[in-house]
Amino acid sequence: MTQSPERAAAAPAESARPVKKPRPTLDLTVLRTEQITPHMVRVVAGGKGFDAFADNGFTDKYVKISFPTVLPGGVWPEGPVDLPALKEQLPREQWPVTRTYTVRWFDPAARELAVDFVVHGDEGLAGPWAAATVPGDRLVCAGPGGAYSPSADAEWHLFAGDESAFPAIAAALEALSEDARGMAFLEVGSALDVLEFAAPKGIELRWLSREGYPAGETVILAEAVAGAAWLPGTPHVFAHGERGAMKELRAVFKERGVPRERLSLSGYWARGRAEDEFQAEKKLPVGQI
Repeated sequence: MTQSPERAAAAPAESARPVKKPRPTLDLTVLRTEQITPHMVRVVAGGKGFDAFADNGFTDKYVKISFPTVLPGGVWPEGPVDLPALKEQLPREQWPVTRTYTVRWFDPAARELAVDFVVHGDEGLAGPWAAATVPGDRLVCAGPGGAYSPSADAEWHLFAGDESAFPAIAAALEALSEDARGMAFLEVGSALDVLEFAAPKGIELRWLSREGYPAGETVILAEAVAGAAWLPGTPHVFAHGERGAMKELRAVFKERGVPRERLSLSGYWARGRAEDEFQAEKKLPVGQI
């Protein structure tokens, strides 16, 4: 396609935009796994690769876990993995498949970090891997990223999310001061999926059960937040989870007058979408929240 003169003139300026520096590769070793609930598995990893993990101070810190599914042989090459270098060496169709997960906790002294995976049988890629992984397996990822921590000067806090947001919400609750006030709306598949969260006494935890319905197919989260008696003042909001549910919550927060600077709202996933498709849709109207 031939560029117009105006478009051609703009091209050098666009190419001059700074290139985002790749996050370091964390080539970790699985140390142990824990069955947190019937549908959630915690993978604890560490080893020599842990030294590349640099805490960014955010409670929603995340890593992009890579799986060698489409690599030649479907396994990692021997020796330490450098993801940016590997991508330079391989055609795009052989790049590792990526899935994004929040770090539940990390322990610099023990040189360990934990990632919680929602598991529904053989569905998906990361969940079955977490259910089957054993000590000694490799967990290769890049990170951490992140953008949110609960504000110390907030009048009160509001959290809302499904199981995918539990690690970030749990980490935020643990970071709050003892006198913090607020509410957390936590959507689960059933009562069997309820977790023990450490939270200040002033934070009310409201567990919302889908009664067996799949995540992303109910409106219970938005209805609960909209129908609750909010505390006086302006909350600092963290609402993350299924994209459709977050769009419903966006309307609730707009009606309640929550200012944009006090709102962390994002879709972690979308019903019926693999992450590759979900990430691509973020640039389209359907993916905007």
